[in-house]
Amino acid sequence: MTKRSNSKEKKKPSKVSLIIKITLLLVASSLICVTAYGVYLTKQAEQAANTAHEVLEGRETSPRRVEKIEPVQDNVSILFVGVDDSASRGQGSENSRSDALILATLNNQTKTIKMLSIPRDSYVYIPQVGYKDKITHAHAYGGTLATLETVEDLFDVPIDYYVRMNFNAFIDVVNALGGIEAEVPYALHEKDEFDRNTVNLQPGLQHLNGSQALALARTRKQDNDIERGKRQQEILTAIINKVSSVGSITKYDDVIRAIGDNMKTNMTFDEMKSFLSYVTQGMPRIDSLTLEGADDMSTGVYYYQLNQQSVDTVSEILRNHLDVNETPTSLTNNSLTPTNDESASSE
Repeated sequence: MTKRSNSKEKKKPSKVSLIIKITLLLVASSLICVTAYGVYLTKQAEQAANTAHEVLEGRETSPRRVEKIEPVQDNVSILFVGVDDSASRGQGSENSRSDALILATLNNQTKTIKMLSIPRDSYVYIPQVGYKDKITHAHAYGGTLATLETVEDLFDVPIDYYVRMNFNAFIDVVNALGGIEAEVPYALHEKDEFDRNTVNLQPGLQHLNGSQALALARTRKQDNDIERGKRQQEILTAIINKVSSVGSITKYDDVIRAIGDNMKTNMTFDEMKSFLSYVTQGMPRIDSLTLEGADDMSTGVYYYQLNQQSVDTVSEILRNHLDVNETPTSLTNNSLTPTNDESASSE
């Protein structure tokens, strides 16, 4: 007679139990990888932000602010400045003109954005030099600071933050996102960033790479600065939409690298992270604004003469969106008629 063992026999794990354990192990491994990737991206982003960060001397905050604002709780404004610092065009970071100016106000309560494109040939008062000229020349006269002061003076609004980006950064960001969808209004045959005739687009909704998106944003041969500004707003909206999509998360590493060396901003890394609240709950509502005006060749040089009523209306919209409730100061510098004693440039 065989003697029964007192010890319990070990049960072999069932196939179901084994599958569950393997699944849990895979999930845990995935979470670890995602967490590690998130930490890696955060470090990469922080390093890129530190590279891009700069402080303009004598301007810790806008002179139109009583105290420094906090993007987590306050309404803020951001000026996007696109510059062409290509050496092949005789440009440099210090004397380059601004090729694109887009002012955005962000309302923290409604999570909405007002976006305004400012025509590059707008004839405005430039405080840095004390006379009126094309707004594109403000950057050539005094860099980012002169541009900020000019826009603040024009609309009587505080500019809290700025993002100055050259063409390389724009192209790299669009490419890092895998391209963007944008409406091409007409058959487009344009030069690329190397001045080669390589950009050929057909009308309609198109998937654009960085070079194509830049060409679409810059062209104005077949229309004017107003339509150009609308296209720039649409392209920026398309980029924001792509960044806010879940599918772009794995591309953030390339985006972060793209902006590091080709962008400058007064935002700190923590301030940048504060703006994530505008996209984490989906695409924010973006309202586009337009400045009315007319072409002017009365001095022999082309200017875009802004309509004063349009300037005042846009100013009021932006101030209300920022909830800047004080009585607007008189826009005494915004006389829109050229005078003979003012310096004028042919570009």
